[in-house]
Formats: sequence, C-alpha cells, structure tokens
Amino acid sequence: MRQHITIATAAPRTARSDGFTLIEMMVVLLIAGILAAAATVTMTRNPHTDLKEDAQRLALLFETASDEAQLRDHPLAWEPDANGWHFVERLRGPAGDTWVPLADNLFAPQAWKDAVSGVAIHFAGSSQAAARVLFGVESISAPVVVTLYSDAGAVQIDGSGNGRYTVR
Repeated sequence: MRQHITIATAAPRTARSDGFTLIEMMVVLLIAGILAAAATVTMTRNPHTDLKEDAQRLALLFETASDEAQLRDHPLAWEPDANGWHFVERLRGPAGDTWVPLADNLFAPQAWKDAVSGVAIHFAGSSQAAARVLFGVESISAPVVVTLYSDAGAVQIDGSGNGRYTVR
C-alpha cells in the first residue's frame, strides 16, 4: 500500500507584503490628525472657569485689604471700573477726608484678566448698589456681595462681615 505524502510549501513572497501602501499611510495620518484636533478642542479653557479664578484672586485680595486696613488704622476701599480696578485709602487732612490710590505693589491698579463686562456691589441691608467695597479699621463690617459679570455668566464674592470672603 502506497501512501502519498503532501509537503506544504510556502507561497512565494510578493512585493506587496514587504511594506505599507500609500493609502495605508494616508489613513494612519488622517486618524492621527483627527485625534490631535480632538485633543486641541478639549484643551481650550472654559470662560466661566477663568471668571471664577478672577473672583478667587479678588476674594484673597479683599481678605488682605481687610487685614491691611486694621494694620494701617485707616480705611481702604476697592473700586472697579470698566478697564479694571484699584485700591484707595482714606486719609484725614485739614481740608477733610480724601481717598488716594494705594502705591503698594499688591494693591496697585489692575486690568481685568478676562472679559469682565460689569460689576455690582451690594451691602447687606441696602437696596442700592455701591461704588466701592469698604474695608474698615474694625474687624467686623457690613456683609457685602460683589458680583462679576461676563459673557460666560456671573460669579459672586460673598463677604461675611468678619473679613472672610468666599466665591460662589
């Protein structure tokens, strides 16, 4: 009885299996480009987050100004305007009280870091908006709410009246 043995031989290699085709390379580059574009879009900052960070910086400056007013033994104030804000101090003189800008680096005039379109200041118990936030020589003052407005929304800085400020 005879047996037939079949020996499998490898198929001859073709030039096509030695590398990638131009189409395959273009598909890979297209996918990489789409992933890079998606990563760039997700990395842009949220404007509301920027507004909240500005408010947190101001809240810390308000706490510092409150402490500074007590140390200097005369009132300080924060005044916003369309381009930014500045701190002033009240000095007593023979002609009366005058508000003068603070020359300290910490309290120097600043421009708004982001697109703040408006500011509202309201003290507790008052129905009218105020032009400035006052920091008196006493450790207790009237509670105040400062609202920063932008195209992204609004953020409030709440002053409790004891020199502490929170952002919400």
